[in-house]
Amino acid sequence: MVSVGTVVWLSSELMFFAGLFAMYFTLRSTSGLMWAEETAKLNFPFALVNTIVLVASSFTCQMGVFAAERLQPRRTGGRFSFTQWGMNGWFILTFLMGAFFVAGQATEYAMLVSEHVSLSSNAYGSAFYITTGFHGLHVIGGLIAFLLIMGRSFARRSSDTLRQLQRSSPRTTGTSWTSSGLASSWSSTSSSSQLDSFSTRGRISRSGSRSHRRIE
Repeated sequence: MVSVGTVVWLSSELMFFAGLFAMYFTLRSTSGLMWAEETAKLNFPFALVNTIVLVASSFTCQMGVFAAERLQPRRTGGRFSFTQWGMNGWFILTFLMGAFFVAGQATEYAMLVSEHVSLSSNAYGSAFYITTGFHGLHVIGGLIAFLLIMGRSFARRSSDTLRQLQRSSPRTTGTSWTSSGLASSWSSTSSSSQLDSFSTRGRISRSGSRSHRRIE
Protein backbone atom coordinates (compact mmCIF):
# COMPACT_ATOMS: atom_id res chain seq x y z
CA MET A 1 0.00 0.00 0.00
CA VAL A 2 1.31 3.44 -0.94
CA SER A 3 1.35 6.12 1.73
CA VAL A 4 -0.71 9.28 1.38
CA GLY A 5 2.46 11.36 1.34
CA THR A 6 3.73 9.51 -1.73
CA VAL A 7 0.46 10.12 -3.58
CA VAL A 8 0.51 13.82 -2.68
CA TRP A 9 4.13 14.17 -3.77
CA LEU A 10 3.49 12.42 -7.09
CA SER A 11 0.46 14.66 -7.64
CA SER A 12 2.63 17.74 -7.13
CA GLU A 13 5.14 16.34 -9.62
CA LEU A 14 2.34 15.81 -12.12
CA MET A 15 1.32 19.46 -11.82
CA PHE A 16 4.95 20.58 -12.06
CA PHE A 17 5.57 18.75 -15.32
CA ALA A 18 2.16 19.82 -16.64
CA GLY A 19 3.39 23.41 -16.28
CA LEU A 20 6.56 22.58 -18.20
CA PHE A 21 4.55 20.92 -20.97
CA ALA A 22 2.29 23.98 -21.16
CA MET A 23 5.36 26.19 -21.57
CA TYR A 24 6.76 23.95 -24.31
CA PHE A 25 3.57 23.73 -26.37
CA THR A 26 2.76 27.43 -25.95
CA LEU A 27 6.18 28.46 -27.25
CA ARG A 28 5.91 25.96 -30.08
CA SER A 29 2.55 27.39 -31.16
CA THR A 30 3.97 30.92 -31.30
CA SER A 31 7.38 30.09 -32.85
CA GLY A 32 6.59 27.53 -35.53
CA LEU A 33 9.40 28.40 -37.96
CA MET A 34 12.11 28.44 -35.29
CA TRP A 35 10.76 25.16 -33.85
CA ALA A 36 11.02 23.52 -37.28
CA GLU A 37 14.60 24.66 -37.72
CA GLU A 38 15.75 23.61 -34.24
CA THR A 39 14.01 20.23 -34.02
CA ALA A 40 15.64 19.25 -37.33
CA LYS A 41 18.93 19.12 -35.38
CA LEU A 42 17.72 16.33 -33.07
CA ASN A 43 19.04 12.79 -33.53
CA PHE A 44 15.83 10.77 -33.79
CA PRO A 45 17.28 7.19 -33.67
CA PHE A 46 19.53 8.03 -30.71
CA ALA A 47 16.69 9.61 -28.72
CA LEU A 48 14.37 6.71 -29.57
CA VAL A 49 16.80 4.14 -28.12
CA ASN A 50 17.27 6.28 -25.00
CA THR A 51 13.50 6.58 -24.54
CA ILE A 52 12.94 2.83 -24.96
CA VAL A 53 15.58 2.10 -22.30
CA LEU A 54 13.94 4.49 -19.83
CA VAL A 55 10.43 3.14 -20.42
CA ALA A 56 11.72 -0.43 -20.04
CA SER A 57 13.33 0.52 -16.72
CA SER A 58 9.90 1.26 -15.24
CA PHE A 59 8.92 -2.37 -15.90
CA THR A 60 12.10 -3.76 -14.33
CA CYS A 61 11.52 -1.50 -11.33
CA GLN A 62 8.01 -2.87 -10.89
CA MET A 63 9.37 -6.42 -11.07
CA GLY A 64 11.68 -5.50 -8.20
CA VAL A 65 8.68 -4.25 -6.22
CA PHE A 66 6.88 -7.54 -6.83
CA ALA A 67 9.95 -9.39 -5.50
CA ALA A 68 9.98 -7.16 -2.42
CA GLU A 69 6.33 -7.94 -1.79
CA ARG A 70 7.23 -11.65 -2.01
CA LEU A 71 9.95 -10.94 0.60
CA GLN A 72 12.61 -12.11 -1.88
CA PRO A 73 15.70 -9.88 -1.73
CA ARG A 74 17.95 -12.11 -3.88
CA ARG A 75 17.52 -14.51 -6.79
CA THR A 76 16.77 -18.13 -6.00
CA GLY A 77 17.59 -19.65 -9.40
CA GLY A 78 20.00 -19.29 -12.28
CA ARG A 79 21.31 -15.97 -13.53
CA PHE A 80 18.99 -16.00 -16.52
CA SER A 81 15.94 -17.36 -14.65
CA PHE A 82 14.27 -13.96 -14.55
CA THR A 83 11.14 -15.25 -12.84
CA GLN A 84 13.31 -16.16 -9.85
CA TRP A 85 15.16 -12.87 -9.58
CA GLY A 86 14.96 -10.98 -6.30
CA MET A 87 14.50 -7.31 -5.54
CA ASN A 88 18.23 -6.54 -5.65
CA GLY A 89 18.71 -8.04 -9.10
CA TRP A 90 15.81 -6.13 -10.64
CA PHE A 91 16.82 -2.88 -8.94
CA ILE A 92 20.44 -3.23 -10.10
CA LEU A 93 19.21 -3.70 -13.67
CA THR A 94 16.90 -0.69 -13.28
CA PHE A 95 19.77 1.41 -11.92
CA LEU A 96 22.00 0.49 -14.88
CA MET A 97 19.25 1.36 -17.36
CA GLY A 98 18.64 4.69 -15.61
CA ALA A 99 22.37 5.47 -15.65
CA PHE A 100 22.46 4.61 -19.36
CA PHE A 101 19.61 7.07 -19.93
CA VAL A 102 21.34 9.89 -18.02
CA ALA A 103 24.57 9.30 -19.95
CA GLY A 104 22.58 9.29 -23.20
CA GLN A 105 20.88 12.55 -22.28
CA ALA A 106 24.24 14.16 -21.50
CA THR A 107 25.52 12.96 -24.89
CA GLU A 108 22.47 14.43 -26.60
CA TYR A 109 23.08 17.75 -24.86
CA ALA A 110 26.69 17.76 -26.11
CA MET A 111 25.53 17.09 -29.68
CA LEU A 112 22.96 19.91 -29.51
CA VAL A 113 25.51 22.37 -28.07
CA SER A 114 27.78 21.55 -31.01
CA GLU A 115 24.82 22.52 -33.23
CA HIS A 116 24.61 25.87 -31.37
CA VAL A 117 21.44 24.92 -29.46
CA SER A 118 21.94 26.04 -25.85
CA LEU A 119 19.84 27.15 -22.91
CA SER A 120 20.23 30.82 -23.88
CA SER A 121 20.25 30.48 -27.67
CA ASN A 122 16.51 30.98 -28.21
CA ALA A 123 13.05 30.06 -26.90
CA TYR A 124 13.34 26.48 -28.15
CA GLY A 125 16.66 25.92 -26.38
CA SER A 126 15.26 27.31 -23.12
CA ALA A 127 12.12 25.15 -23.30
CA PHE A 128 14.01 22.00 -24.30
CA TYR A 129 16.76 22.21 -21.68
CA ILE A 130 14.46 23.29 -18.84
CA THR A 131 11.94 20.51 -19.52
CA THR A 132 14.42 17.70 -20.13
CA GLY A 133 16.88 19.04 -17.55
CA PHE A 134 14.39 18.92 -14.68
CA HIS A 135 13.40 15.44 -15.79
CA GLY A 136 17.06 14.38 -15.80
CA LEU A 137 17.51 15.71 -12.25
CA HIS A 138 14.53 13.62 -11.14
CA VAL A 139 16.06 10.52 -12.74
CA ILE A 140 19.35 11.16 -10.93
CA GLY A 141 17.41 11.50 -7.67
CA GLY A 142 15.74 8.16 -8.43
CA LEU A 143 19.13 6.53 -9.00
CA ILE A 144 20.27 7.75 -5.59
CA ALA A 145 17.11 6.29 -4.04
CA PHE A 146 17.86 2.92 -5.67
CA LEU A 147 21.38 2.99 -4.23
CA LEU A 148 20.01 3.65 -0.73
CA ILE A 149 17.45 0.84 -0.96
CA MET A 150 19.94 -1.68 -2.37
CA GLY A 151 22.64 -0.61 0.08
CA ARG A 152 20.37 -1.27 3.06
CA SER A 153 19.37 -4.61 1.59
CA PHE A 154 22.94 -5.79 0.98
CA ALA A 155 24.10 -4.55 4.40
CA ARG A 156 21.62 -6.70 6.35
CA ARG A 157 21.50 -10.41 7.07
CA SER A 158 18.85 -12.46 5.29
CA SER A 159 16.42 -12.50 8.24
CA ASP A 160 16.88 -8.77 8.81
CA THR A 161 16.42 -8.14 5.10
CA LEU A 162 13.04 -9.89 5.10
CA ARG A 163 11.81 -7.79 7.98
CA GLN A 164 13.14 -4.66 6.30
CA LEU A 165 11.33 -5.55 3.07
CA GLN A 166 8.08 -5.83 5.02
CA ARG A 167 8.54 -2.33 6.42
CA SER A 168 9.89 -0.76 3.20
CA SER A 169 7.32 -2.17 0.78
CA PRO A 170 5.44 1.17 0.60
CA ARG A 171 8.71 2.97 -0.17
CA THR A 172 9.68 0.55 -2.92
CA THR A 173 6.18 0.84 -4.39
CA GLY A 174 6.48 4.63 -4.27
CA THR A 175 9.84 4.38 -6.03
CA SER A 176 8.21 2.29 -8.74
CA TRP A 177 5.39 4.80 -9.17
CA THR A 178 7.95 7.59 -9.45
CA SER A 179 9.93 5.62 -12.03
CA SER A 180 6.79 5.01 -14.09
CA GLY A 181 5.81 8.67 -13.83
CA LEU A 182 9.25 9.82 -14.98
CA ALA A 183 9.16 7.40 -17.90
CA SER A 184 5.73 8.70 -18.89
CA SER A 185 6.76 12.36 -18.65
CA TRP A 186 9.92 11.72 -20.65
CA SER A 187 7.97 9.80 -23.28
CA SER A 188 5.63 12.77 -23.66
CA THR A 189 8.46 15.29 -23.87
CA SER A 190 10.69 13.22 -26.11
CA SER A 191 7.91 12.10 -28.43
CA SER A 192 6.77 15.70 -28.92
CA SER A 193 10.28 16.88 -29.79
CA GLN A 194 11.13 13.88 -31.93
CA LEU A 195 7.82 13.96 -33.82
CA ASP A 196 8.47 17.63 -34.51
CA SER A 197 11.90 16.66 -35.82
CA PHE A 198 10.52 13.76 -37.89
CA SER A 199 7.77 15.86 -39.46
CA THR A 200 10.20 18.69 -40.18
CA ARG A 201 12.58 16.35 -41.99
CA GLY A 202 9.65 14.94 -43.95
CA ARG A 203 8.63 18.42 -45.09
CA ILE A 204 12.21 19.27 -46.01
CA SER A 205 12.53 16.01 -47.97
CA ARG A 206 9.27 16.61 -49.86
CA SER A 207 10.24 20.21 -50.55
CA GLY A 208 13.63 19.10 -51.85
CA SER A 209 12.00 16.53 -54.14
CA ARG A 210 9.63 19.12 -55.59
CA SER A 211 12.51 21.54 -56.16
CA HIS A 212 14.54 18.83 -57.88
CA ARG A 213 11.65 18.01 -60.21
CA ARG A 214 11.21 21.70 -61.10
CA ILE A 215 14.88 21.99 -61.95
CA GLU A 216 14.66 18.96 -64.20
